[in-house]
Amino acid sequence: MEILVKKRDGRLEDFDLDKVHKVLDWATESISGVSISEIELRANIQLYDKIPADFIHELLIKSAAELISDSTPNYQYVAARLVNYKLRKEVYGSFDPPPLLDIIKTNIKHTVYDSAILDLYTEEEINNLGNHIKHDRDNTFTYAGMEQFRGKYLVQDRQSKVIYETPQILYMMIAATLFSTYPTQTRIKYVKDFYDAISLFYISLPTPIMAGVRTPTRQFSSCVLIESGDSLDSINSTATSIVKYISKKAGIGIGVGSIRAIGSKVNDGSILHTGLIPFLKYFQAAVKSCSQGGVRGGAATCWMPVWHYEFEDLVVLKNNKGTEENRIRHMDYGFQFNKLMYERLITGGNITLFNPADCTDLYEAFYADQDKFKELYEKYERKTSIRKKVLPALEVFSKFLVERKDTGRIYLMNVDHCNEHGSFLPEIAPVRMSNLCAEITLPTSPLSYEDTNREGEISLCTLSAINWGIIDKPSDLEKYCDLAVRALDNLIDYQTYPVVDAHRSTIARRPLGIGIINLAYFLAKRGLKYDESAHEVINEYAEAWSYYLIKASNNLAKESGRCPKSHETRYALGITPNMTYKTEVDDLIDNKQQLPWGELQDDLKQYGIRNSTLMALMPAETSAQISNSTNGIEPPRALVSYKQSKDGIMAQVVPGYYHLKNKYDLLWDQSSPEGYLKICAILQKYIDQSISVNTSYNPANFEDGKISMSAMISDLVTCYKYGIKTLYYFNTHDGAGDTTDEETHHTYDGESTQIDDEECEACAI
Repeated sequence: MEILVKKRDGRLEDFDLDKVHKVLDWATESISGVSISEIELRANIQLYDKIPADFIHELLIKSAAELISDSTPNYQYVAARLVNYKLRKEVYGSFDPPPLLDIIKTNIKHTVYDSAILDLYTEEEINNLGNHIKHDRDNTFTYAGMEQFRGKYLVQDRQSKVIYETPQILYMMIAATLFSTYPTQTRIKYVKDFYDAISLFYISLPTPIMAGVRTPTRQFSSCVLIESGDSLDSINSTATSIVKYISKKAGIGIGVGSIRAIGSKVNDGSILHTGLIPFLKYFQAAVKSCSQGGVRGGAATCWMPVWHYEFEDLVVLKNNKGTEENRIRHMDYGFQFNKLMYERLITGGNITLFNPADCTDLYEAFYADQDKFKELYEKYERKTSIRKKVLPALEVFSKFLVERKDTGRIYLMNVDHCNEHGSFLPEIAPVRMSNLCAEITLPTSPLSYEDTNREGEISLCTLSAINWGIIDKPSDLEKYCDLAVRALDNLIDYQTYPVVDAHRSTIARRPLGIGIINLAYFLAKRGLKYDESAHEVINEYAEAWSYYLIKASNNLAKESGRCPKSHETRYALGITPNMTYKTEVDDLIDNKQQLPWGELQDDLKQYGIRNSTLMALMPAETSAQISNSTNGIEPPRALVSYKQSKDGIMAQVVPGYYHLKNKYDLLWDQSSPEGYLKICAILQKYIDQSISVNTSYNPANFEDGKISMSAMISDLVTCYKYGIKTLYYFNTHDGAGDTTDEETHHTYDGESTQIDDEECEACAI
């Protein structure tokens, strides 16, 4: 049957199979285990008369992508090359890109690039950078990575779908933007080094930076922590700030724990308070009000003490029972615990629920002073005039764990660990909440614009990650830690701040969160599992990673000055995270230090720190796909995983599939979360913020096929014992195939709860 092809100008011409052959010859060159005829056969079935020429190439991409499987994983590279070829033709009109300077000028005319770049660099410098670009690195991407570029990261008109750049241009423009203010004698070298680091995947960047740096948009902090006070003014100010930051693509953590409970007196008592739930509905409306520039939907986690008077109503807000009046399902919820809560559980005692407005000193001490909290808690338990509820501690923990298991999205924060093993001195700057994905722990204070005597504090954290999977030895981390700290520190000054409370706080604290991706590949390459076999190696690399990040920030303090609130950190006292961790971790590792910490600690006392925080282990769902890395520190669910997006299902294959497929320690093959949790504990030893720690269970490992409460409680106690600060998702397996839904950020395996999340890059990332 004769098939005609419709060109862009409307002309019809005969379908030319030779053109298809030439493109496929190029796309499959030097790639083993793939067949041109298989791709053509699959595409030919879907051809039809007068098909638009553009659709033919999309059919080739789709056909190659559909052939990706456990037995034929290399089609992921063929599909990626086909995407790359189509992108080049669409963006530049030819496969060979024009000079960088021409691309910049064109994109400034289209108003998609920030025009300041031409004021900051000479044409000679831009041509120098253009000559350094390695466009052939685009051929190293996988299909999933290229589709993330096409769908999320490349600058484009999201209405017309016109794309204005290709990946290597994106990388060079990010590097040039971030180091534009460096001295002229050094900045070209830094730009080139950073370009190489991110385009060769040593450093992974989060969604806001990848999608926004180089454009007129100038807000890139992935994670935003906003604390609401107990007044209407503060609640309204919180909602306004949520809207502003949701519109800038940020993930939001909302501190709501101080809002008084239902039935509380308002003013003289003539009015009774409606409690938390109506205001949580208000915050949910704010979170869902913006689409975040078409990149992703808004998302938030609300944080509150487990001893809040309304706990029983709050813990069920996300479940599928109840009515719209008493459920708020489109946000996530985190409950905060401390040592006293665990002691009550272990001793068979009770937990007393209080209204924070009746005992504000108790609420403050919960974060700032654990000894004082215990004293006040017991005092208020004895006080008969104060409103309270008393529940068995086992019942409180069980309610929490049931909802955590059933929804997958009820999180935990151990507030004492966050304050006693972190950057900040809790008596001065207590940490009272976390972020969307439970890895950021920064000080906040409630907003109150009408109260001129109070300065609210919104905390922002700017993220990236180091790709451990391609690091050969611990000393190799130094270069990439230094580049990551320098780039993100520059970003703090480069970006704009929609809310003054965020600007004031961020400039004063300059917090960063640099994480880890590709840990599963790192382990598989070394023949290690998520168990004791990996403990010493993890400890060695984590020590170097932490040391070099702190050293980089200390060097920046010498060059550019310490952050204004450096004095509120332990770093200023020469105290590093490996001095404040839970010593039970030493049961897992040899505690011998490999690096000269004493010298660094002396330098910290003398020069301070440029960035009040430096480490945080985020989920890194999307950014890990770009570099064909495993997700953050997580074990992979399968050797080939599938991601559901608006464009169809994308398959992603673990790195090193052919020679390592028998070495990977897969998530559902593990009998319990214990091995993973102990590795998280070793990592936490060196981290000033926290980790998005997931707990994952395969019911097949339990006698009756149901996850037991005793196992869940035991793992919770293990986490506390070893100093883990926060818990993120709860994952359950039912034996079905795994597919991640990109639009909702859920992963479905039959009826199991979801794991993967790109909101937190994602708020690297």
